[in-house]
Amino acid sequence: MNAKKAKILTLNEEMLLTAISNLEDNAYGVTIMAKIREISPKEIVFGTLYNSLDKLVKKGYVIANAGEPTPERGGRRKVYYALTKKGKTALNQTKKFHQTLWEWIPDIASQSKKNGQK
Repeated sequence: MNAKKAKILTLNEEMLLTAISNLEDNAYGVTIMAKIREISPKEIVFGTLYNSLDKLVKKGYVIANAGEPTPERGGRRKVYYALTKKGKTALNQTKKFHQTLWEWIPDIASQSKKNGQK
């Protein structure tokens, strides 16, 4: 991986894009929030969620599409989110970065033992 060209996502971006990818065609505010709560102890509120989603749209990582209005929502539409090619690429680059980073851990542990550290 070329580190100069790779776009490494923030943890928040990574969690949101992963949740959207996992939810496929059912990625909207409530389901995204529920998915993040499944995988992370980090508490996120709806205002922060929608602000973050708007930023991901502006960066070109996701697209937002309004669904049909529903009576349960008082005639309001759900906004569904999906990854763009750019978002998938950034998520894959971040995954590769983490894999490379975690591969270093055994080397760090063995170096500590050689130096007499625990």
